[in-house]
Amino acid sequence: MFFNSYIFLFVFFPITLIVYFSLGRMKLIRLALAWLGITSLIFYAHANFFLFEQLPVTPQYIFLLIFSIFLNYQIGSLIRASSRGKLWLWVGIIINLSILAYYKYTNFALTSLNGLFNTDWQIAQLILPLGISFYTFNQIAYLVDTYKGEVKNRYSDFLIYSVFVSFFPYITSGPIVRYNEIVPELTKLRNFFFSQKNFALGLTWFCLGLAKKVLIADNIAPWVTTAFSHARELNFLEAWVGALSYTLQLYFDFSGYSDMAIGLGLMLNIKLPINFNSPYKAVSISDFWRRWHITLSNFLRDYLYIPLGGSRQGEVRRYTNLLLTMLLGGLWHGAGWTFILWGILHGSYLCINHGWRQFKITLPKFVGWLLTMTAVIVSWVFFRAANLGDGWAIIKGMVGLNGIVIPGNPQGKMAFLQGFGFKIQAWSDLSHLPQVFGSQFYCILCILGLLLGVAFLPNTQELIAKFKPTWWWALPLGLMTSLSLLSLNRVSQFLYFQF
Repeated sequence: MFFNSYIFLFVFFPITLIVYFSLGRMKLIRLALAWLGITSLIFYAHANFFLFEQLPVTPQYIFLLIFSIFLNYQIGSLIRASSRGKLWLWVGIIINLSILAYYKYTNFALTSLNGLFNTDWQIAQLILPLGISFYTFNQIAYLVDTYKGEVKNRYSDFLIYSVFVSFFPYITSGPIVRYNEIVPELTKLRNFFFSQKNFALGLTWFCLGLAKKVLIADNIAPWVTTAFSHARELNFLEAWVGALSYTLQLYFDFSGYSDMAIGLGLMLNIKLPINFNSPYKAVSISDFWRRWHITLSNFLRDYLYIPLGGSRQGEVRRYTNLLLTMLLGGLWHGAGWTFILWGILHGSYLCINHGWRQFKITLPKFVGWLLTMTAVIVSWVFFRAANLGDGWAIIKGMVGLNGIVIPGNPQGKMAFLQGFGFKIQAWSDLSHLPQVFGSQFYCILCILGLLLGVAFLPNTQELIAKFKPTWWWALPLGLMTSLSLLSLNRVSQFLYFQF
């Protein structure tokens, strides 16, 4: 059961909403919270079963989530009550990271060691529990905030904490939330009563996110899949089509999920943090990380970069901290050398960005945007590639080492370019991957249109700020939502489920 499925849209969420507000109307607040916790666990169990299609996995991962909730709540209580709060904090962090590492990195570590030492150590293939990266970070942040005294005693309630961790809008793919952001929303009496305004805004937000996922990301996906599965065969134009397609797919898929999560929360009168703010409008890599996956960026800054010393201990330490933070950020996304390289690239980008500031030379905005987008696209290639070899192969194609093919008439006015190593081909003959790039012209038009859209059009929160319940809003939104619903004939998982 995913957000983009009929069973969620027409069975699970309506029942959850009706019962929740009915209990709130009867002022059965504790029961309403318990209902929210139970439905969140049901959602999580069903999502795991649907994703893995292995019945034994579902109860195992539900018990793991429940165990994690109980353990971290008890450790939080010990941090508050004990004179050895710092010790309990480290115990909690180590246990959380150990569980995450066991499920996420064991197979990768064994494979790497076997390749390095030519051994054959084996273990039963571990399946990554859905959402474990997100609920682990949520709970680590809770423990740190508890140690700092930022978690108020009146919010120290096991039922509230359980709902905070398992809340179904963000349990599988975020946004990463903090206890002090969510708990006040879960304890306000007025939030247990249905709000027409919040429901209208939340539904609009959800529908815009659904359209991003279903109408854009899912339709780009076939181009991405075949391009990256033929990484070593791509020419210049095909490599760029594949790289740009993934750049757009990842954004519309993950920002679509985040928008849907915010919309679902708002319909339940719970405000979740914004996770995207037009990242492809960024004019520097620092600007990009202030806009992309904002809640993860804030977590890495507040709970890793600053505790490491941030920029307070000299330039060398600052650059070291940036590299280490982004390296660990890459590892958080996945167990693989491609993610490690992605983290190193972004750490290096940030070091270069901060070093450039020392010269106090301001680049024109377009130049800054172009450099930033190029750097981000290159990093996404490795983020998506099956291995480093495929990633390097696509980069080679993008810089023309596999041949530069230009659309046109081989006997036309551009024929002279063939003397400089370029190859001129008609549109109809341009691709040797016709199952995906059968119409290169259509692909390129779509990609250019989407790039212009993310670079110049308002984002979701800017649209929501202008929302009014009028026919001018209802008609296009209704049409877009209808098209989205008609496209749900095949439920596709969100990309960040694998992280």
